[in-house]
Amino acid sequence: MTSTLSQRIQTFYDTSSGLWEQIWGEHMHHGYYGADGKRRGERRQAQIDLIEELLAWAKPGAVTDLLDVGCGIGGSSLYLAQKFNAKATGITLSPVQANRAIARAQEANLSGQAQFQVADALDMPFADNAFDLVWSLESGEHMPDKRQFLQECFRVLKPGGTLILVTWCHRPLTSPQDALTPQEQSLLNKIYSVYHLPYIISLPDYADIAQSLNFQHIQTADWSDAVAPFWDEVIASALNPATAFKILSAGWMTLQGAFALGLMSQGYRQGLVRYGLLSATKS
Repeated sequence: MTSTLSQRIQTFYDTSSGLWEQIWGEHMHHGYYGADGKRRGERRQAQIDLIEELLAWAKPGAVTDLLDVGCGIGGSSLYLAQKFNAKATGITLSPVQANRAIARAQEANLSGQAQFQVADALDMPFADNAFDLVWSLESGEHMPDKRQFLQECFRVLKPGGTLILVTWCHRPLTSPQDALTPQEQSLLNKIYSVYHLPYIISLPDYADIAQSLNFQHIQTADWSDAVAPFWDEVIASALNPATAFKILSAGWMTLQGAFALGLMSQGYRQGLVRYGLLSATKS
């Protein structure tokens, strides 16, 4: 990962993660609102529902050692460690996130099961065949080399292990002549700038990469409808005066991210931004 991009990502999460946890909790990802997106409920429960729905969809085998790529402050890592009574390892570019995840593991009496460190997902400091579940929930969009990212996931996955990858995508391009319109590219460029993304690709592109790397039992799904209400709920909560004051006090980078919430909501409404799932195994 280029140093400039990785530094921007690190700074973004170093400065915003504490505010996110304070206002919205430990899970830094979308929620699940039913297959059609019409089920309503508490937003934090919707985030737990997303994890459970992903596991039901991917059906991983026995899990004893799992890797959470882009672990945030350890929300998924600790949840999965408890669910599977497994050892969890989380990596992030943000020292602030890693330290908070370590503290949260201690608070949950899970220090013996969960460890967290700063590491680059394109060059992971782990041996080959180390994990029977590689979990990546909304971090692939930050990767400047999608193929290298999936190659690293494949390398550290044990034979018989499962990759569960969930990432922001753009709409599929239906033919070689199809292309994103200038208006679509303009909206994506604004999202890239605020959330420090190099670019995003379509879900079929991810499947093609996985196939070329010799992943097996590849399955994909588009859950854009199921998660689309999330951004509107975050926007609504941000309009609370106390929350708005905290956002204003958090610094320019965090404030930019808050202003850009509507960009993601707009992308979903237009069908441009897609929520892509891929699961696969290593033979």
